[in-house]
Amino acid sequence: MGLLQVKDTHGKRSSSMSFALRWKRENLRLIILSATISIAMTFMFLVLLYGTAVKSVSVVVNGQETIVETKQWVLQRLLDEQAIAIGPHDEVSIPLNAAIKDGDRIEVTHAIPVIVKADGKTSTVYTTERTVQAAIEELNIPVRGQDKVIPPLDTVVNAELTVTVVRVDTKVSETERAMPFSIVKKEDPTLEAGKEKLVQTGKEGLIVEHIEKQYEDGILVSKKMVSKVVESAAVDQVIAVGTKKEQPKVQVLSSRSPSVTTLTKSGVTFKAKKVLNNVTLTAYSAGVASTGKDENHPQYGITASGARVQEGRTIAVDPDVIPIGWWVYIEGIGFRRAEDTGSAIKGNKIDVYFDSSKYANKFGRKKGFTVYVLGPNKPTAS
Repeated sequence: MGLLQVKDTHGKRSSSMSFALRWKRENLRLIILSATISIAMTFMFLVLLYGTAVKSVSVVVNGQETIVETKQWVLQRLLDEQAIAIGPHDEVSIPLNAAIKDGDRIEVTHAIPVIVKADGKTSTVYTTERTVQAAIEELNIPVRGQDKVIPPLDTVVNAELTVTVVRVDTKVSETERAMPFSIVKKEDPTLEAGKEKLVQTGKEGLIVEHIEKQYEDGILVSKKMVSKVVESAAVDQVIAVGTKKEQPKVQVLSSRSPSVTTLTKSGVTFKAKKVLNNVTLTAYSAGVASTGKDENHPQYGITASGARVQEGRTIAVDPDVIPIGWWVYIEGIGFRRAEDTGSAIKGNKIDVYFDSSKYANKFGRKKGFTVYVLGPNKPTAS
């Protein structure tokens, strides 16, 4: 009986444990659900507590800093709250959907539209850079050392600024130019006066010039000579000009030559070989005014015949009319000897020599004289 009682007691315990296990299994889902809800409620409470807390945030827009107080916890909501619009080209220091916390610093840089003209194209670009140079570098526009940028690279960018990139190209061209020869005339005492003779033929030279031309966007804007080289020098053309004076021909008549007439003048009887009518008389002296020579000149006072001038004797004649060395008798003047010539003494014209240049000037020009051409010897009183 004792054993039977033991078995009955064991059976009651097993039944009690099974019931407890069954209860736990049936309520496990409820326990898990209750724990999940508790955690979610706690999280929501914390979020609500954090989201409604006031935060101090520094907002910097285009370099201007402002401290704002906000309860927003996402950046986009803060920007909407502050009426700060963000464009597609603007830069923001953190993502728009990022959470914000007390003490954060948010930087916003608005892109600026810039008109760029380069390489024949015009386009509008948006940049957050603040100088022309930085904007050009950001846009990957190559600028060579000699190119021009308008306005200058250090100019601050502003809205609707127009930036022009001018392409500058320099080219050097070679040009050949002829150098004209000069004509040089040289006096030649062996050549008759009035005649010319070609001594040396002239030849043009050659000059090579290097011209630097500058183009802006393909248009020529300036040019200058950078070098000039004489490849071959010009050769002068030389012409000889004759200065040789024709020697006067002295006509010597023989004693048998017929005389025109026999005359007696001033107590002297002579025979005239020729009579010249309507002869014009002028006067000259040995000075500079008449001969171009002063007293220091080695030929001063020396005539074409080689004789020294002498007042009362010397006259200048045309050798074709009165031979040099012959004597003449001039009505109203007297006996004179043909010793000199002159470029202005031609035909029936005689230049009478006087020592005084003042008197020679005063003498002037006298016409209508009769001149008797006598011969190489001066007549004497018999």
